[in-house]
Amino acid sequence: MLSSSVRGRTASVLKQCVRAFTLSSEHEMLQKTCRDFADAVLVKGAPEWDKNHTFPADAVQEMASLGLMSIEVPTEYGGSGLDALAYAVALEEISRGCASAGVIMSVNNSLYSSPVLKYGSEEQYETWLKPFTAGEKLGCFALSEPGNGSDAGAASTTARDEGDHWVLNGTKSWITNGYEADAAVVFATTDKSLKHKGISAFLVPKPTEGLTLGKKEDKLGIRASSTCNLIFEECRIPKENLLGSSGQGFKIAMATLDGGRIGIAAQALGIGQAAFECAIEYAQQRKSMGRPLSSHQMIAEKLADMGTRLESARLLTHKAAVYKDEGRDFTKEAAMAKLAASEAATFIAHQAIQILGGMGFVTDMPAERHYRDARITEIYEGTSEIQRLVIAGKLLKEYAL
Repeated sequence: MLSSSVRGRTASVLKQCVRAFTLSSEHEMLQKTCRDFADAVLVKGAPEWDKNHTFPADAVQEMASLGLMSIEVPTEYGGSGLDALAYAVALEEISRGCASAGVIMSVNNSLYSSPVLKYGSEEQYETWLKPFTAGEKLGCFALSEPGNGSDAGAASTTARDEGDHWVLNGTKSWITNGYEADAAVVFATTDKSLKHKGISAFLVPKPTEGLTLGKKEDKLGIRASSTCNLIFEECRIPKENLLGSSGQGFKIAMATLDGGRIGIAAQALGIGQAAFECAIEYAQQRKSMGRPLSSHQMIAEKLADMGTRLESARLLTHKAAVYKDEGRDFTKEAAMAKLAASEAATFIAHQAIQILGGMGFVTDMPAERHYRDARITEIYEGTSEIQRLVIAGKLLKEYAL
């Protein structure tokens, strides 16, 4: 006979499992709204935006009007006031339509608005949050540097205290939304002797004196979003632009990346879903040896593997989002979701091209764009190798002898 405490814990676990497996009517409504928008606007525009490396400004403005650029920000600050699961569901559908639109949305939500909301002051909200939730402005996140990509604690960019100002010097690299953003959350070292505990976060307007932009990177995928370096040369910013407290930057960065990984997992799911739909539609229409491709065992096996990996990654992503919504430690779950979803997207996009054959290799079909877009999801916001280190570290603590 189970004790009452064990029964209680079991019921709690089952309740969490049910939520992770089902969506509420509100989440389903949001999902449909995003899917309809993606089909009507993003799917049609994505090929041209990708070809010409064009930032989809009008589409991003429409996304803002739908509340998609500030999903988890409370309504009193102009956001949608929804939860992390809603964010994951919405971002998947947007990314299914256009991966570039997905990452633009992800950065403004996860990497910019989230740390400002969590660590900013009420005074900072007026300038650095509300205009970004309303769709009037766009944010970006500046952590990586040319020489320390995955080593977030080795910031060589410095911030010098000069009384009523901070003076920034250094270069930040791989900044998504770099050209279009109106502000950046920038991480810089304020005390080298403290190593990662000497890193602070700053709110930097764009444009501002002392900040220049590097060239737009010519990328394999997500070509409709700009990526560039931010170069600081004696860049003076007011003292009140410090986000959080001095020395809190590394903590802010790590907490932000946990939430950001749920976003990238959702983006990867959207890319994988788009590639899967392309493959399964083609397999049912294209005939080989007098019958549809889908009726051939080898193709059917591919579709089964693609669908299984996609659904498995989706469940992990929703679980991570639910953990975040419940206020639980979700670092491991976010890393697992990001790892599984990004590798699933790459696998599915690869298999889609195999199923389409020659048609998958040409731009007449979107499969090759999905293949290019999927690849970055295993790299940014922590490579797959970094995710495995995070996961292993958490598991070893959980199962410590």
